[in-house]
Amino acid sequence: MHVQIKRSQGLTLTAAADSQHPVIMDADVLTGGSNQGPRPMELVLMGLGGCTAMDVLSILQKKRVVLDDFEMHIEAERSEEHPKVFTDIRIQFVFYGDAIPKEAVERAIELSETKYCSASAMLKKTARITTEYEIRGAKSERECHE
Repeated sequence: MHVQIKRSQGLTLTAAADSQHPVIMDADVLTGGSNQGPRPMELVLMGLGGCTAMDVLSILQKKRVVLDDFEMHIEAERSEEHPKVFTDIRIQFVFYGDAIPKEAVERAIELSETKYCSASAMLKKTARITTEYEIRGAKSERECHE
């Protein structure tokens, strides 16, 4: 895997990896940035979320579990001292649909946590990662378009 990062201006950076999709990163104005993109540590959390979400969704798809929708919320705490590593990460999975088997969801999350998610395996070295999930009924037509 290869990543190239180029400075656009000030602390604004553009990164691209093997997939060639550019990602803009920046710092807030108070620390010398121009607030043009997410912070690098926000991207780390997004990477964790994407990694575990793709695992869970793919496992559920293989089990032929039908979802109307899916979302995830992640909260994290960082240490006060440098390096300000993540110390506590809370992941909430939210599944929408009718007749979603609780056991399938629990197993998919467990497999992601213990076997498949590389980002989680790395972050567990400094952070306590906890997960929870919620299964909600199908989203109404109006909710799906918001």
